[in-house]
Formats: sequence, structure tokens, C-alpha cells
Amino acid sequence: MRSTQWAVIGGGIVGAAIAYGLARAGEKPLLLDEGDVAHRAARGNLGNVWVQGKGAALPPYADLSRRAANDWAAFAEELEKVTDIDVHFRRPGAFFLCFSPEELEKRGAMMARLNDAATVKSRFEVLEGDELRRRLPAAGPALAGAIFSPDDGTANPLRLLRALIQGTVALGGEYLPCRRAENITFTGNGVEIATAMGSVRAERVVLAAGLGNARLAPLLGLDAPVRPVRGQILVTEKVRPFLDCGTNFVRQTVEGGCVFGESSEEAGFDEGTTLPVLRETAARAVAAFPLLRHVQVVRAWGALRIMSPDGAPIYQQTQDGRAFLVSVHSGVTLSSFHAGPLVETLMGEGFSTPAYHPFSPERFHVQAA
Repeated sequence: MRSTQWAVIGGGIVGAAIAYGLARAGEKPLLLDEGDVAHRAARGNLGNVWVQGKGAALPPYADLSRRAANDWAAFAEELEKVTDIDVHFRRPGAFFLCFSPEELEKRGAMMARLNDAATVKSRFEVLEGDELRRRLPAAGPALAGAIFSPDDGTANPLRLLRALIQGTVALGGEYLPCRRAENITFTGNGVEIATAMGSVRAERVVLAAGLGNARLAPLLGLDAPVRPVRGQILVTEKVRPFLDCGTNFVRQTVEGGCVFGESSEEAGFDEGTTLPVLRETAARAVAAFPLLRHVQVVRAWGALRIMSPDGAPIYQQTQDGRAFLVSVHSGVTLSSFHAGPLVETLMGEGFSTPAYHPFSPERFHVQAA
């Protein structure tokens, strides 16, 4: 039986970022990954390091996202030094594209309210259609305008995942694939994790298994009310550069292909695609950027996102500090935070500190007076 001080369950971006942070701090974490059969949220991620609009209903989430985004440049540079993997991080800003004046007005008002409520401020501009097309010549006439924030960026989520796992191993951690956690039980001084390839004992465990947290959390007395939300993604052939900034649903990669998708469906654990959604997604992309009209789509797929009832992160721990729960939707944006400040918290006072109180799952069980 393997033994370790720290075990991280979940080999996606969230779990890998935490394992990387632990290894960077001198620990020897074991990163247990279900493998490629897992519901990888990274497969359905546009790769936006996104600030604008996050935390509209929970300002502490806005602060968290903004701090994480501000730390991303140094984080990406560090990952490349450790792994020699360029995660393609750029921070040229991003546009939230709006198709009607009403949508633009509503979005701008929400951004203003959020900035007033947030502690960490973020810059943004409301751009009318003509100004948008001046700054973004490829934008089509169907767009009424956009919100632009220079604080947004992009990264390649699959390169990020690879770098985090490779970095964990390079710094002394261990990656264990095909280790789906079947059961977790408390032992005298830690936990025991049962997998089909044997058990692992750890003094402390971090549940970062995405949708799997809903099954695993109750085993340790924790609460992960997360559900799958399907998104459908399309990728095009490589085209000439026309979009050097991110947008809310279209991104041009460093290699030249375009990735677009914004659908949000309650489809259970079905990762399939549907023609109506793909057609609507493609139509909106072409309306936003008419030059895409004759570009070939080379691939389309569905992926499942991890969503809490309010879309914000869930951070929780057991009273004795042996088990921690991390469930988030914004795995890419929050990677720098999970590998840094969050790991420091895990190794220190834990989630009992006031900064984490807004992210407790207890917020979903508040009874009306």
C-alpha cells in the first residue's frame, strides 16, 4: 500500500494545479487520476483567463478571479521554466460581444455594479458598434457593441494541463493514472483511498475530482452540490490571424485555428453533440465574424463543465483538517491561485479562515427567516 502526506484526487486542471503547488512547496503529493475516461472539463474550455463579469452575484469571487488573473503572467513563465512547455498565455484583453443595444446596456450596467462591489478593481470600456469595428475590424455589422476589458487573457487549456502534471512530477510529486477513487475512509491518522489498482494512505487528501466530488464528498462528511453542464465546441481549420484578443465565445489559437462555443445545456452526463446547437453556435460565430463563413469546421465535440448552484467555487474542509474539497467552474483562470495562495492555505490554517467563508457550501442551505 502506498503512503503519502498529501493525496490529490482528480487529475484535471484543478487537481493538477494543487498537486503542482504542493510539489513546489516541497511536498511529495500523489496525484490520483481516473485517466482519459474521466469527464475532462479542460476539453470543453475555450482557454479564457477571464475576469469580466465573474462574481456578479458573489463579489468575493470577482476578487478571487481578478487576483488570479493578475498572477497568471508570472505563473505561466514559471511553468515554462520548470517544464519547457509554453502554455500560450497572452493578456491582450478581451471583448464580450453583444448582439443588441439592450444586451450591451445591461452588460455595461452589471459590470459597473460589480466593480463598485469588488475590492479588486478591473478596467472595462463599453464600446458601441462603430468603435468596436474600429478596434476589431473583423467584427460584423450584426454586433451592437462589446464590453472590452484589458484584464482578460487566454491560454491553451490542454497545454496547461500537461504542464501542471509534468511540473508536479519534475518537482518531486507523483502522477498515478487509472486510479479512480472507489471509496475513501478515515483511518487513525489520515485517510485510505481505495482504487482498482490498490489502496493509498494519506495524512491529508484534497478532493478535486470535478463532477466526481458529488460522489466522494459525502464519504468524508463534506458537501459538493455540483452538476454537469454540457458545452459544445467547434474548431476550424487554420486561417490568417484576425483575432488577437479573446472574446466570450470565439478564440483564435496561436496556431491559427478558431475555437468557438458558448452553449450551456442540462444534458446529464451525455458528452455528445447535437446539430441544432452546433448550427446555432456556428451561426453566431459567423454573424460576429463574417470572414468565418467559408472556413471549414474540422472537429466538434461536447464536454461537461462542473457547475455549483450559483456558479462560484466551493471550498470546504473537515473539522480536523484531514480532508479538503475544491470544486470550481473556472479551472483555467484560477490555476495560479490554486497552485499558490490556496496551497499555502491548505498547508496552514485551512479553509476555516474568513477569506474562504463566502465559498462554503453552507451558503446553499441558508434558511429564510
